[in-house]
Formats: sequence, C-alpha cells, structure tokens
Amino acid sequence: MAKRTTKKAVSNELDSKEFFAAIAQIEAEKGIKKGYMLEKITQALVSAYKKDHEGVGDNLIVEADEQAGSVRMFLRKEVVEEVDDPGTEISLEEARQSLPRAGVGDTIRIEVKPKNFGRIAAQTARQVIIQGIREAEQGMIFDEFTSKEHEIITGVVTRIDPRSGAAAIRIGSGGESTDAYLGVNEQVKGETYREGSRLRVYVVEVRRATKGPQVLISRTHPGLVKRLFELEVPEIYDGTVEIRSIAREAGSRTKLAVWSADPNVDPIGACVGPRGQRVNSIVDELKGEKMDIIKWSEDPAEYIAAALSPADVISVIPDEEGKSCRVVVPDDQLSLAIGKEGQNARLAAKLTGYKIDIKPASAPMEEPEEEDDIPEPRLVCSACGYVVPEGEPAPEVCPACQAQGKFEPMT
Repeated sequence: MAKRTTKKAVSNELDSKEFFAAIAQIEAEKGIKKGYMLEKITQALVSAYKKDHEGVGDNLIVEADEQAGSVRMFLRKEVVEEVDDPGTEISLEEARQSLPRAGVGDTIRIEVKPKNFGRIAAQTARQVIIQGIREAEQGMIFDEFTSKEHEIITGVVTRIDPRSGAAAIRIGSGGESTDAYLGVNEQVKGETYREGSRLRVYVVEVRRATKGPQVLISRTHPGLVKRLFELEVPEIYDGTVEIRSIAREAGSRTKLAVWSADPNVDPIGACVGPRGQRVNSIVDELKGEKMDIIKWSEDPAEYIAAALSPADVISVIPDEEGKSCRVVVPDDQLSLAIGKEGQNARLAAKLTGYKIDIKPASAPMEEPEEEDDIPEPRLVCSACGYVVPEGEPAPEVCPACQAQGKFEPMT
C-alpha cells in the first residue's frame, strides 16, 4: 500500500529567523545597517495593518528582538463598557476572555498576526520596504560622493547621446557607484569619447534630487588642473608649493601662478619637473593643452608682468584707484602680449584680477585731460533779473533799473 503523504500547510505567520536573516543579507550585500532596516520594516508593518484597519491611530506597536529572534505586533486598546471606537477600544467582556482581571479603564495589548493582513496591505508593506532600501542606497551614494567634491574621479563612458553629444559616465567611489552626465558645456573642445573608455573627471558638486543624488562632473573646470598638479607634484601635495591662482580656457591654454614660502624651493621648477616630465604628463592628460607656469608675487607690477609671459614687459603702471593697470611692451612683443584673439591678455587679466591695457613702446603716453576753464560767473540784477551780456564790462548799477530812475547794484 502506497504511503500516504500529507502536504504541509503553508503558514501565514512571520518566520522570525528568516526575517533577521534577510536583514543580515541586505546589510552584507548593500551595506544598509540593521537598525535602519528594522525601522523601515516596522513602518511597513504598521502601514500595512492601518491599510485594512481604519481608526487604529498610534496604538500599534511592533517589537523586534534579534536576540530572542522574535518579531511581534501589538494593538493597544482601552477597556470600556460600551465600545464607540473599535480601533482603539475593547469591551470589558471581550477583554476578560484573555485577561480575567481586566477592568474598565485598563489598557491591554492584543497581539496581531501577519496572517490578518490583506493582499493590499501586504503590497503596501512591500512598497514601504523597497522605498526604504532605495532611500538608504541613495543616502549612502550621496554621502560617499559628497566627500569627493572638488576631487578627481576616474569613470567609464557608458553611453553617448547622439543628439546632444552628452556622455554618461559610470563613476565609483569606495563601494558605491552611480551614473553622472558630462554635458557638452563641460567637455573640452576637440576631445572625443568612446563607449567603454576610461576618463578622469572633476566632481564639481553633489546635489540631492528626486531620482537620487545628482553628481555634477566636468573636464573644463580649473579645479581639474589644480588636482592634476597635486597628483603629479609632491611639493604641491605636501604644501611646500602653493597654487595661488588659475586661469583656464579648456583645451587651449592655462595659466598657473605658484609660490613657495621656502626660499630654497623653486616653485616653477618643481611644477615643471626633471626634463619637464611632470608638466608633460598633465599636458598629455589634457590632450595637449598648453601650460604657462609663473611665479606669484605680492608686487602687482611684478605679478602682472609675469602673467603676460611669454611676452617681455617694459613697465607696468597700476591704477591706484582701481584694479586696472597700463602695460608697456616692446613694439615687436605687442602681438605676443595680446595673444591670438586676445587670449594671452585675457588669461593674464583673469589670473591677476586686474584690467590690463597693453600699449607699445612707440605709442605716445596720453596726457591727462585738462579740465575746461570754468567760466566766470555773470552779474545779475537781484531786482529785475537783468543779466550782463557776455563780453560787456560789468557795471556797478543795473542799467535796466537805472533807466527807470532806480539804482540797484549788480550781484
């Protein structure tokens, strides 16, 4: 005779061991703390029960004890003689069925089983938990990349928009990764990107957004040049050499003002490196962008003259009243000082913060304009308003009044 087998009944009870094992697995895989997940799951259970039971209010309690391996939900109700609100009240007769000593005015706890949850309630609980996990992941990504603001991160190009030209970059930091978009305005003119290629980008800012953290990246920001020099030049990294100012036109030219408090250290030489190795590696990373490294000075005239490198400067005359100056250069250096399409002068002005007016040595110095002679005040009769015509001698008595037999003095 065949052995009869009985099908094991499916229980709707919450398996506490599986519950805590699932939380531990989420922590191991996603790095989300147990305490956070317990809080979200508690909210999910409460939301699920309230979905099918109106009027419960704040009387629902969830107790999760990992050491005891138990998860229990209780509904607090007040014992009354006549029930007006079933969600928060229980009759004395019903209360004494479970607690014989219960009295009117007491508050008792009634255990709620997950099997009492409806289908809609279960879906609500699931959505709350999924949303909680998503929020936790977004929070971890935001925290991780916020610490990387104004730093260089290496990413992988995952997609290029054929219409706009924007590139999607998969960037990672620590154990977190996210997608960032390199807009056309943040791309260096002339650079081409291919899907799967690795790219160094500068993290400008990290913002919170409805769809998760938004990481703003750039290849044109001056900060990218600064960080590259910190990576290549140990003297900048340890603070022996300081970068005081940067002016950049991405893809074309960058001017860098450096300074060192140590008189034994040449800041320009440190940045250039032996045989130009250090600066050349940065130029290669920036696809041939030219680098002008100058020495920063407290003297505005000396600083401005250096900023106009590679042109020679005869004199710099700063304007004491404002941040502007006049620079005189040899005639054959004028085009070099101004640069192609004014780029050299423009970058020098941006680097120093001065408005620069460049003149050749052959140009005559403009004399300051003389103030116009202030005309002498013309005499007027205070009695009749007569004005002495210009060029006529000034009388002591008003001629108009005198003709009428009056003697009014001119003032």
